[in-house]
Formats: sequence, C-alpha cells, structure tokens
Amino acid sequence: MNTAILFDLDGTLTNPFEGITLSIRHALKELGAHVPEQKELLWCIGPPLRTSFPRLLGTDDPTSIERAIALYRERFATVGLFENARYDGVLEMLGALKSDGRKLFVATSKPRVYAERIIERFALAPLFTRVYGAELDGRFDHKKTLIAHLVLEEHLEPSTTLMVGDREHDVVGARANGIRTVGVTYGYGTHAELAYAGAEEIVASPADVVSAIRSLD
Repeated sequence: MNTAILFDLDGTLTNPFEGITLSIRHALKELGAHVPEQKELLWCIGPPLRTSFPRLLGTDDPTSIERAIALYRERFATVGLFENARYDGVLEMLGALKSDGRKLFVATSKPRVYAERIIERFALAPLFTRVYGAELDGRFDHKKTLIAHLVLEEHLEPSTTLMVGDREHDVVGARANGIRTVGVTYGYGTHAELAYAGAEEIVASPADVVSAIRSLD
C-alpha cells in the first residue's frame, strides 16, 4: 500500500486564483510594470514566484525580482491569503485516504508560513501529519528539493509514497525523487501537461483521486 501521500496545495486542495493574481497585479502596478488581466496570469499558479516574476518583468535582475516578491507578499500576507476557496470534495477525499491508514502531507512551493495558515483556515490541519513548503528566503522553492527534504525528514520510502498535484512541477519534482504521481485536471494544469511530465494517473475530481491511489497500491 502507498502509505504516504503528498499533496500540492494551490490547484489541488484549494483554488487560489483571486489571491495570487490580484497580489501579482499589485506588485507589478507598484513597480510601474505592465499589469496583465487576471485571466492572463493563470500560468503563474503553481510555479515559484522566483520563476514567474522574471518572465513578468522581463529581467533576471535579482534585486528587481526580490522587490517584486516583497510587494506581492505585502498584499498576499494580509489580504490575498484569504482570497481562496477549498475545492468541493477535498475534505471527503482526504478523509477517505486517512481512513485507509495513510499519512498525508502538504508539499507546496508556497511559503510554509502561508500554507500552514491556509490549511488551518479550511479546517484541514487535523488530516495532515505536517505541512511542508518553501521558506521565505527561497529555500525549497522547487518541488524537487522540497520533496527530497520532506522524504528525508519523515523517513519515507519513495516506493510507497505518492504525489498528487495539478502542474508539471509536481510530477517532475516527485519523479526526480523516485515517487509516482497522480495528476489532477480540476486545477490549473492540463491533461497534456501532466501526461507529458509523466503522471501515472490523471483524474478530473477529488473523488477520482481516491480511486486512482487505491488502484496504484
């Protein structure tokens, strides 16, 4: 049996569209940069901000990138954090997997301090053993290093661990650590994106996640 399940947060457990896109727009406006419409920022949900802002600003200058991130967090930490919604069926999905006797973890590129508050807000904390996320200084921004850290800290066996996520970063990061993946299309990644990245199973709803995980046992 797959005894440990790692879950991405944004696009997998909750829908952060409003909070993330409005906070990005705030940062760009404060910098005097071009401010795209919210729908044009869908691709920013999933990747680390240190990956997204260079593309948004058209520069790799570290000072500019860090300033943009600081402005983003200025809004996100007080307002954007709560412009979020739990996907229908997530609570039931987690409860079913927990009832199977599995340990559940959050593995997100979002800063851990924010992820913990979101998990608490949506009453999901009792279902998770621990929340893992990036640190504000950039440590564990990328899924590969974050998952490697989680596996080491929790003494997990990759062969009995699964990752559930909605973007290619989740799949690639898990596979780099010898962990199989279940991709979900109700978030922000497409079936094609997840298939190309190498997800073992791709499903369209939280209920289907449970079936997919049990089929991979």
